This record gives sequence, C-alpha cells and structure tokens, in this order.
Amino acid sequence: MAILETKHLIKHFDGVYAVNKLSLSFEPGRITGIIGPNGSGKSTLVNILTGLISPNDGEIIISGEKLTKIMPHYVPFLGMTRTFQDVRLFEQMPVLDNILVVLTERSIWPALFERHTRFHLDKAEAVLKQVGLWEKRDELARNLSYGQRKLLEIARVLAMSHSGTGDLEIVLFDEPFAGLFPEMIKTVSDVMRELRAQGKAVILIEHNMELIRELSDYLYVLDSGELLAEGKPEEVLARKDVIEAYLGE
Repeated sequence: MAILETKHLIKHFDGVYAVNKLSLSFEPGRITGIIGPNGSGKSTLVNILTGLISPNDGEIIISGEKLTKIMPHYVPFLGMTRTFQDVRLFEQMPVLDNILVVLTERSIWPALFERHTRFHLDKAEAVLKQVGLWEKRDELARNLSYGQRKLLEIARVLAMSHSGTGDLEIVLFDEPFAGLFPEMIKTVSDVMRELRAQGKAVILIEHNMELIRELSDYLYVLDSGELLAEGKPEEVLARKDVIEAYLGE
C-alpha cells in the first residue's frame, strides 16, 4: 500500500506546464527512481512534495491524509525529508552540531540551547561514523569538500529517523551522487539500501542510469511534465520511447 501518492497533480508557470496531471505512487520498503530529461518536471515535483512551491491543482496523499498543498515547516511532521542538488547546511556550525540540531529541536535557535543528552550524542556519533565523517566532527561545515558536504546532508537525513519529531517514513534524494568519488557513492548507496530495509519509502532522482538500474525497485520516467513510462527499471529502460525521449537515441 502506498504511503505517498499524487493524484492529477498540475503546476504551470505562465501557461507552461511543468507538471501535468501527474499521478504517482510510492510504497514503503521500496526505492523508487524518477528519471527524465532536463525540463521534464522532476525538480518541480519534488519541490511541490516538500512545500517549496504549491500546485495549481491535484492532490497529495500522505499516509491517507489528502492535501492540496504542503507547507515547508510541516514537512518533518509528515514524516518526510529530502536532500538538495545544492547542498544546504549550517555553514558556520561544526559538523557535529549540524547533526545535533536535527536530533533535537527543528528550529535552530532552540536547538542551540537545548541540553544534548547522551542519547543525542550517541546517535550523532553513529550517523557520522556511518557516512565516514566522525573524524571531521569538529570541522566547520563550510570547510568540508563538496563530497563531504553531501555526506553530511545525508547524515542529517539519517539523524531525522532518530529525532523526536515524528517518524521518518519518506526520503527524497535529489541527485545525491553528483560529484562523488566511488567510495562515497558506495556509502550513499548503502544508506539507501538500509533505509529501504527499515521500511522507508525512498525516492531517487538520478541521471546515472547504472545507479538507477542497481538501486531502483520501480521506475517512473517523466517527459514534459507528464508520465511517459513506469515499471521495473530493466523493462522501462529498454522501451523505445524512453530511449528516444531520455537517452536521445
């Protein structure tokens, strides 16, 4: 049974449809890939689902709750989080504090003054070790390499599953592998597999077809804001219309 659905979702900008009557379904315990050429509506879809923009029409259904739009501050309480193509961190804070903020209060200022218990510190250590950043825990986030910054953002996603505000059920990864070295790609892939094993609904937007084939259990292909194809990755990627639209062959 789906934990997240869109029903006839529509978003247009000055008459141009970025998302047009899009109906998708995302199940727990599954990695669902979303691919499509530039301008196909992937980013618009994710921004709608996480409240950065509002749809013109249609519904979003999360755990049975029907919504016409989502407010950004409400996203964590819906059990959902995301990563960004352009990594967003608390630049002036150490790596460890970037995690502790997520583990404690959702608002940064109360989090800075909240007493960090042994539970918080242990969980922060665990997620930083999982992504290989424990040795960087005292480093300011702004001083990390690009790849390390991406790993820290993913560590923040993992920390959400241990926080006190709702239960993390849906994770959207927006091109998480771009610019990563092979060992970092393996780390992020392992994180996704672990989230799937925990029963989370993992949504992966990615251009690397090898990784899409390797990680996705189900695949959606978007083109010009509409659903072009869906199904098992190997079957979908072999379709002529997908090859023509996405791969340009």
